[in-house]
Amino acid sequence: MIETLLCALITVLPDYLFRRFVQGKRIGHEITLFTMWYELRWGLTTCAILALTVITTLFYFHPASKTAASYFRTVTILPQLGGRVSEIFVKNNELVTAGQPIFRIEDFSQTAQVQAANAQIAQVQASLIVAETDLAEADAGIAGAKAALAQSLDDLERNTTLRDQGSSAVRLTEIERLENLVAEREAQVVAAESRRAAVEQQIEELIPAQLASAIAQLDAAQTELDKTLIVAGVTGRVEQFSLQVGDYVSPLLRPAGILVPSHTGHDRFQAAFNQLSAQVIKPGMIGELGCMTKPFTVIPTVVVEVQDVIPSGQIRPSDELRDVQNNTNPGSILVYMEPLYEGMADDLPPGSNCLANVYTDNHDRLEHEDLGFWKAAFLHVVDTIGVVHAAGLRLRLILMPVNTLVLTGH
Repeated sequence: MIETLLCALITVLPDYLFRRFVQGKRIGHEITLFTMWYELRWGLTTCAILALTVITTLFYFHPASKTAASYFRTVTILPQLGGRVSEIFVKNNELVTAGQPIFRIEDFSQTAQVQAANAQIAQVQASLIVAETDLAEADAGIAGAKAALAQSLDDLERNTTLRDQGSSAVRLTEIERLENLVAEREAQVVAAESRRAAVEQQIEELIPAQLASAIAQLDAAQTELDKTLIVAGVTGRVEQFSLQVGDYVSPLLRPAGILVPSHTGHDRFQAAFNQLSAQVIKPGMIGELGCMTKPFTVIPTVVVEVQDVIPSGQIRPSDELRDVQNNTNPGSILVYMEPLYEGMADDLPPGSNCLANVYTDNHDRLEHEDLGFWKAAFLHVVDTIGVVHAAGLRLRLILMPVNTLVLTGH
């Protein structure tokens, strides 16, 4: 409407003034409702062509969006294990910090597993003490076997010496018995040393392995027990949290609530522009926002990022080929915008719906580049008509409360 009125000032109005004061035609006489098209045909045609040209140029070089919002992330409060709630530590709409307990589920089986793992560790530690006692006993057995072997060797050596000297006091059967006894005592020494080696093997390898296994079982049991306590992963506010003691929660069937992080959704807005703006909108461009949560206020912004893909073109592997003609929704360009000045959007709650304008600025090109007359004039026109778009945004913000509260009744 604004563009049409401005174009009429330099087309229809001069045409009418020419008809009225040069040709002497008057409204209600020669210029009536039925003769208006014929009498003002040049002005009306020129106005229509110029208005369409201005509107097209305006919306192309100064894109607008009705779907701008400050999106925020939510975290679902879910336990890693299913079970019934035994304790609740927070209330709905309460601010929690990262690591703060939220609720606990029943942990009878997990506690029993921890106790069993502790008992297993105690048993292994007790077996280590028994093995050390067995080692001392094995040392004593080795000493006794060696002493008996030494005694047998002395008896054999004495009887062998007497035999060699030709003494009749020595019998050959006695010497054979002593030789067998020495062999038996040597076997006893080897057996005692083997028993000691076996005990050392238990102390150095078997029992440490059993202890490590028991500690690992304790860690696993403690991990399962820790899963029964659900804590906040990030600092934020608990929403839609209506748990009661005895309620059953599950990671698949029933979440406990939603945690809204405190650091998301502030000072960052996402706006969707049509695909014709893909070659116009660039990072660093200046824009403006007007939000329903803060009417009558224009927030200067800057484009910080432009998504380099269009969502309507994404595909997901399936069992059928995609037919492009079924993609009737052309998709939009997602633009990320942030307030130009610090603190301008601090009082805007995350999730606010806004109107957004982005303005093309050719000031640097006009200032530093050597442009031709017509190109420079065109760039001047492009920059100038941006004021019309800015005025239109402010007009929509003025009418927003009336349109929302009165005309739509919401």
